[in-house]
Formats: sequence, C-alpha cells, structure tokens
Amino acid sequence: MFLSIILLILMWLLLTQLSTVHDIFWENLIKNLIKLWASDFKGMDSGTGEYELEKPVWAAIGEATASSGEFIPSCYGACMPNVADEGVYLMAEMISFWSIYIGPALPQCKFHNCCYYDHFICLIRLLNICPQFEITHEEITELNKGFKSWVQDYEQMYYQHDHERLSLCPLTIHAILHTAPGIKDCSPVWCNWAFPMERYCGIIGPAIRSWQFPFASLAWHVLEQARLAHIKVFYNVVTELSLVTPHLGTICGSYENPAYPTCRLLLPKSPDRPPINTLSLLIGALVTRFDDPTTYGTHVSPGVVKRCLANADLQEWGKVQWIDTDEGDTMRPSEVGKVRDDSRGASYVRYEMYVDIHARQCNIAPKFQLETFYGQLQPIYVVHFGTPCSELNLHESSTTIIMAQIWSCRLNEDESIPGLDIHFYSGEGNTDVIDLTSVQCVVGRASCGQNCWAIIDCSGSLAWAISQVHDEEDNSINEED
Repeated sequence: MFLSIILLILMWLLLTQLSTVHDIFWENLIKNLIKLWASDFKGMDSGTGEYELEKPVWAAIGEATASSGEFIPSCYGACMPNVADEGVYLMAEMISFWSIYIGPALPQCKFHNCCYYDHFICLIRLLNICPQFEITHEEITELNKGFKSWVQDYEQMYYQHDHERLSLCPLTIHAILHTAPGIKDCSPVWCNWAFPMERYCGIIGPAIRSWQFPFASLAWHVLEQARLAHIKVFYNVVTELSLVTPHLGTICGSYENPAYPTCRLLLPKSPDRPPINTLSLLIGALVTRFDDPTTYGTHVSPGVVKRCLANADLQEWGKVQWIDTDEGDTMRPSEVGKVRDDSRGASYVRYEMYVDIHARQCNIAPKFQLETFYGQLQPIYVVHFGTPCSELNLHESSTTIIMAQIWSCRLNEDESIPGLDIHFYSGEGNTDVIDLTSVQCVVGRASCGQNCWAIIDCSGSLAWAISQVHDEEDNSINEED
C-alpha cells in the first residue's frame, strides 16, 4: 500500500511538471520580461544594464499591438489589447501569441543594446520547439543546452550577479531548467499543459448556482454532464441531444465541387458576370494551364482562351472556407462585397507555386521548384465549361475550375529573423492567378512602422504543401538504391 502511494505521488509529480509550463513561461517569465522592459518590475532600475525601453518606444509597441487586431484573423485568437497600458489584463493565450508572433517583430532594433533582443529571440526559438507534435532526442538536447545558456545569460544581463537584485531571479527562472527533462519524461508539453484544464474550469465556473454550497453545485453539474455524455454515446443520439445547434448539410448559398473537396465557396457572390476586358490575368493563367504542346502537340493562345471563356459560365465569389478540418480557415477577398467596420482581416493568405529557377536563362531547360508566397486574396473565379472544349483539350462533358487572384507581397529577405518563421514586407509585387488548391491558409499582419509589415503565420508545418515532384524524385532515388 505504501509503495502504491509513493508511485502515485511520483506519477503526479511527473504529470504536473509540464502542466505548469504555460504558467512558468506565459504567466511569469514573459510577464516579468515585459515589466523589466517597461521599467515596472518591483521598482528596480536597470542597474548596469540597458534593457529598459524608452517610454515613447514602449507606448508605440503597445499601440501597434492593439492595432494589429484589425489585421489578424479571428481564428488566431482573441484581439490583442495594448500591452503598454497600466492594469491591462493579459491571458496566458494572449501572452503566448504576443511572445511568439508579435513580440519578435515589434521590439526589433528598439533596445539600446541589441544583445537583449537577441536574448529574447533565443528564448522564442526554444519555445517554438516545446509545443511541437513530435520532438526528437536531438531537439530535447538542444532545449536542455539552450535553456541552460539562456538562464546564464539572464543572470548576467538582468540579475547582474548583484545580491540586491536577487528578486529578479524568482523560482520560475530555475524551473525553466526542468523543461527539457520534463518533455523527455512526459512527452511534448501539449500532452500535459494546463490550457485544457483552465478552459474546462472556465466552462464549469458558471455552474456555481449556490454561494453557500459551491462545490455541491460543481459536483452536480459535472455529474449531469457525464451522464448526458454517456447517454449520447450509448444510444447514438449525439445530434438529437446536442445543446448547441449543429451545422448539418451545406450552408445556404454556398458552393462545393467534387473536384475541390477541401474547400467551400461562401457568399457574397457577385450578381454580375465580370467583364471580359478585366480578365487578362485570368486568361494568362489559363493559357499557362492548358498550353502543353509536348502532350497535345498544339499551342493554346490567349485568343482561344478568351473565346472559350465567352461560352463558359463565369462567376465571381467573395469568400472561401477550408473544410478539410473541423476548424478550417475562412478567407475573404478584399474586393468583393461589403466588409463590416469591426471585422478582422482575413484577406491575406499563404500560397505555394512552382517557379522556374532558370526563367531568366533562355538556353537552359526549365527546372521547377516549389516556393512559398504571401499576398492579399482578391476575386475568386469559378469557371464552368458545360460542354467539351477541344481547343483547351477538355474532353469531358463538364469541367469546373476555381482560380484565385492574389496580389503578392514583396518580401524583405534581408530583414527576416534567423530561426523564426517571421517574414517582413514593405510593398506589393506581381498579381498571380493560381488554382485555389495552391492556397494553403490565412495569415495575419502586424504593422512595424515606416510602411513595413510583419507576416504572422500560425499554421505551422502541418499546412505546408508537399511537392509531388520531389516525392517522385525521392521514390526514383530509392528504387535506384
């Protein structure tokens, strides 16, 4: 019996070691760093360091954070408040989002000594590894060494080995050193962190109906929820007993096509057919799509495409939703329909295309490479050929093509942050018309001043496209081996 109790205690310690990771970083460490930069940490000065930001600079960072909510999709989380305001309430989710995506872009080059910014970026690189779905032993070793080095630099930069500044080294600084061993013992942090439990506490909190017997109210609420869940599963009546109206079937006015199973077009839809003289980019994209002399032996000219478009059903849509997941992104072009004043930006997307790396060298055979682009989504065109069109080598009785027009962002590659997937742009480039399947996800933006924007992409590696060309090359290599 005694041994069983000891084992249970050890298991509980292991499970709680990582469940407080978000408390260590988001609720304590990052908050303390923000207070240090804002000269608001327990009334202490910077000592021999130079980590305090000037008040106008910190105020500008706060204003830029608050204004970024207009350009960040609602699916990315709650709208960020002004982090520079006194008494502002920041949830752990807000702090984590600000730290990983907005923070690295805004304080850049704002410190008197860049070593403090580099120190912060080093922490963000390590934090990006922690919530990965899969973590290798090499990455755990990197985390272990990285956090040790980060703590040592923190003690030198902020604590400065001065016993009068000992309050700058709370217990959470030491707890950081246990992150890598905790991941090794208990799996990645997303399996054990406290976000789900805190959300659950937020759900059951309103169940307290009696101030005299609060725990009895909670107990009855949890018991009734458990009973209802068992009844739903046991009798297969999940839909009938759902307390929330489920979204069944297609959305009114939406459009889906079997050739595009991962997306759904939503209203608004332009009532008028777009004029043919405004479709030069679409015509050029279709010429590239159908012009394949190596296969069909004939060239497709813009005049042929224009003539075929005149006989096709052409529609212009104003919203697309990804339906390959339960929480698919919804993207809205910037030029179709009216947008509410309080709406949050969902018009910038990440898309991928094959690019000829020898395009400027006419005497070399084309070699295509998959590259990533960002841009503002413009009209979505649905082209439906109701009859076979031999001029375009379309021999089926009915063919539907959905194309997206995107105004690309001209990235500033020299301003990218090493080790972080944060890109900057200061202007728009070409307008691309691509197949809708090349659009990967919606992205957000944050203004960095002087007409410079940081692109915020929360999708991670799961939303990146897989190059079929590379896969075929890899398979051929394996077969040869």
